[in-house]
Amino acid sequence: MTTRDHSLRADARRNRETILDAASELFARRGDSVQMDEIAERAGLGVGTLYRHFTDKQALRAAIIGRRFEAMTSLARTAEQIEDPWTAFETLLYRYLESAEPDAAFRFALLGPQEPSWDDIDAEKTAFAAIAESIVRRAVDAGRLRPDFRASDFILITRGAMANMTGTGDWRRHLTLQLEGIRTAGN
Repeated sequence: MTTRDHSLRADARRNRETILDAASELFARRGDSVQMDEIAERAGLGVGTLYRHFTDKQALRAAIIGRRFEAMTSLARTAEQIEDPWTAFETLLYRYLESAEPDAAFRFALLGPQEPSWDDIDAEKTAFAAIAESIVRRAVDAGRLRPDFRASDFILITRGAMANMTGTGDWRRHLTLQLEGIRTAGN
């Protein structure tokens, strides 16, 4: 739950979550063609309530990403506790993608035509990025991950895999090919 969510009254928090659930469902099905009034209708709320929480679709997409990043941060904390650096990295990568697989709205928000509004979810993104950076650095320092690999490369790999999370896509094969290219020799 974001800092903003903590400051809301209970009914406002419920409305916000209802809007996010409705938007997630509609974005997952129809992408960016969804209109704000459709989201409000799906949520069973007035358009004014929707706009009190989210000024536009970009703000909605950011909130969807932020909500998922909260869950991803929890996964990252668990992976960070794994002693073997390569296993920690691989665990983070697979769990991140397995969490993203059923969440088409999250994938659309990241891969969609517009860059997300990161300012709205800076705390969530920063928390996840710090842990991912630590896991990557450990794997590089241990010689388990190629020396030129950076935490930003994690994003490239995950976006490539997410782009293959379609009915015909094989994101696990895509990821296996990627991992074989970044793992150091003999590991």
